[in-house]
Amino acid sequence: MNDSVKGMGAVSLGAAGVGGGVQAGIDADRFARAREFVLCNARLVDRHLFACLFEGASNEPVRDALRAYRNPDGGFGNALEPDKRCPESQPVDAEVALKILDLVDAFDDPMVAQVCDWLAQTADPSGGVPFVLPSANNYPHAPWWKALPEPPPSINPTASIIAILSKRNVAHPWVERGTAFCWHVLETEQTKGFDDLRCAIAFLEQAADRDRAAAGLARLRDYLFSSNEIEYDLSAPGYVHPPLDWAPVPAGFGHGLFSRDQLVEGLTALADAQRDDGGWPIKWPAISPGVELEWRGRVTIDALLTLRAYAIAGYSAS
Repeated sequence: MNDSVKGMGAVSLGAAGVGGGVQAGIDADRFARAREFVLCNARLVDRHLFACLFEGASNEPVRDALRAYRNPDGGFGNALEPDKRCPESQPVDAEVALKILDLVDAFDDPMVAQVCDWLAQTADPSGGVPFVLPSANNYPHAPWWKALPEPPPSINPTASIIAILSKRNVAHPWVERGTAFCWHVLETEQTKGFDDLRCAIAFLEQAADRDRAAAGLARLRDYLFSSNEIEYDLSAPGYVHPPLDWAPVPAGFGHGLFSRDQLVEGLTALADAQRDDGGWPIKWPAISPGVELEWRGRVTIDALLTLRAYAIAGYSAS
């Protein structure tokens, strides 16, 4: 497990990406209950994100709130990814920051170039950045955030970060190095596990070499259909990944893996998962009640984004 946008690659779910109105297609009562949950429980950055994505607010407050997680070295930390309480800069926190800036169409912000400089300094000679740096070990963290003394470079989050930067046409020397690392890993190893796979998919969807990317996506498609990575039992408990985790928007590689009926069933299950308090649950163990609420605020925003995107595309929960 890793970042705050689980299941979402480099495809934007923001208001500008779907059109039709910032609240289009969302049941009014469902939206009102979710809004109250976010306002009561979510972090400041996520409350501003909600206002920008669903209420037409400026992205400036999102930028300002995000800067509080930025460190003097240009990276991001301070538990921007909530499952580790490390203040020092971490690669996945950089990924989270870039995804937020992408969502609110704020890639003109100087934070982008600054975090790219940090990534370039953090990457190993192959161009990849680690999943987690050893500084996380000094603070409370979920078990999956325990770092090795010399952590190796990882497709997660390198490929996801490169996907976002490629989508936004960011010209930075590290992008070329990171891209070479991703191609090497994806063409010499079988990527496995949802979190690594969603990074690989995002990279291949944005890669400039479309023939090479098509071959890579075909390999991943064959692997997914021959594995148990996709959970078709929508009532299955735990950290499992049903169709909508792979297809959070009605477009792209993930969407093409499933039938319309499967997606509609998934939308119904997603809608029904909203709790009485208005928020959506997380599927993994939180390290504290406060961290659980931090995560639920963001997961609730993501659920609304998926419901809105599919509704605008003509899908609805049954």
